[in-house]
Formats: sequence, structure tokens, C-alpha cells
Amino acid sequence: QVQLVESGGGLVQPGGSLRLSCAASGSGFIIYVMGWYRQAPGKQRDLVATITRGGTTNYVDSVKGRFTISGDNAKNTVSLQMNSLKPEDTAVYYCNAKTRRAPYNYWGQGTQVTVSS
Repeated sequence: QVQLVESGGGLVQPGGSLRLSCAASGSGFIIYVMGWYRQAPGKQRDLVATITRGGTTNYVDSVKGRFTISGDNAKNTVSLQMNSLKPEDTAVYYCNAKTRRAPYNYWGQGTQVTVSS
């Protein structure tokens, strides 16, 4: 089993920055992809960014140029640097990890990001 714990959420003004972090713990797992998803009230959970074990990154168009995802395979951690934040970025952000071993997909508890003046 894998446990994911997020940190770094909070309240920030438009144009500000936050850095989210996620740490995976447990035993008997290899994570191949980690990423961040977000869910705003009344909306579905959407992909924000992913990073593979080999370092390939992918971003939703709305955050390109503003957010940067990074990972450390040795530490089983992933971070999301969020700059130039907009009110529409407000959501609960969830860390996600995928393995090739059951149950294949893991989620963190979520961390609230609120962008407001």
C-alpha cells in the first residue's frame, strides 16, 4: 500500500505563488507516474500536471507557463510550483500516484488552494 500526504496549500492573492508537495510512503511499490489533480466546487476532478519516473512532464493548457511539476524518484516525492495564481485556480489539489501493481492508483487527502483578494 502507498500513502500520499500533501502539504503547502493555503490562501494567496491573485498573482501570488504557492508550492505544493506530496510524499509517498509505504513498502513494496514502484511509482511510475505522479501528478496533481484539482477539483473545484461543482466540477469534476481534472488533471493539472503529471511527471513520469523518467522525468517527462505534462500540463493542462491553462497552467502552462505558470506551474512547474518536479519529482524526486529516490525520495518518492513530487512538487508543484504554482506562480501567477488566478482565482480560477482555486480548488482542492490532490496528489496522485500510479503503480504497475494493484491497486494501481493512489490519492492523497487533498490540500485546499484558495486564490482571492
